[in-house]
Amino acid sequence: MSDLLRREDDGHIARLVMTSSGNYNALSRQMIAALADAFTGIAADDDIRVVILAAEGKAFCAGHDIRQMQGARGDNDGGRAEFEALFTACSQMMQLIPALPQPVIAEVQGIATAAGCQLVASCDMAVAAEGTRFGVNGVNIGLFCSTPMVALTRAIPPRAAFEYLVTGEFMDAGRARELGLVNRVVPAGKLTEETTALARTVASRLPAAVRLGKRAFHEQAAMGRAEAYDRMGAAICENMMLPDTDEGLNAFLEKRAPRWADA
Repeated sequence: MSDLLRREDDGHIARLVMTSSGNYNALSRQMIAALADAFTGIAADDDIRVVILAAEGKAFCAGHDIRQMQGARGDNDGGRAEFEALFTACSQMMQLIPALPQPVIAEVQGIATAAGCQLVASCDMAVAAEGTRFGVNGVNIGLFCSTPMVALTRAIPPRAAFEYLVTGEFMDAGRARELGLVNRVVPAGKLTEETTALARTVASRLPAAVRLGKRAFHEQAAMGRAEAYDRMGAAICENMMLPDTDEGLNAFLEKRAPRWADA
């Protein structure tokens, strides 16, 4: 694990904590690589059922490391190759999150701006502390948040997303919840407690059903309605054929707790 990222396992929950508070947990090349490595490792860890992505300090993530980016301006090509490599690596890292078998919950405080907001939008769920602010405000410094836009327009209504992208204004945690960027807004002092409680609830569900369900959720979101119904009909039949699902349905009919092998 990198010095920029700490992993803390609690039973079936993996908690990843960004620890670069000095630059507001900016997505430097090194932070992107650390997150990608961590997600890749967790994907192969069958013991982990839920991931929490959190951060130390006053900010969850302030987006890309602008100072590092500007340092490439002196290259012979003005930085183009470096920028292409950076944004490609970041986009690939973001796509690892929905591809993970395990649900990922963002635990957000302070600010989540530009690519930091993209990171929140890429997660499956998010819990935010009261007072947290979100923004895709690169336009304020002349850089439209084109790559953060991909995740944001899939998390909140497109017209609302475009408003924040083109004005550079912040949204508060309450508005973020209204729009669907976050699931819950909680007192700052209870952020970790409430996020962990949500993670434990998810971790208590049948792991095979959750893994299948997450994969199906993201697959159908990219499909037309008819294709989605066809694909999800196959997915729910696959789920029905699991022995633990048979046990779960029998337990419901018999008014008892299920006795799952995969638990």
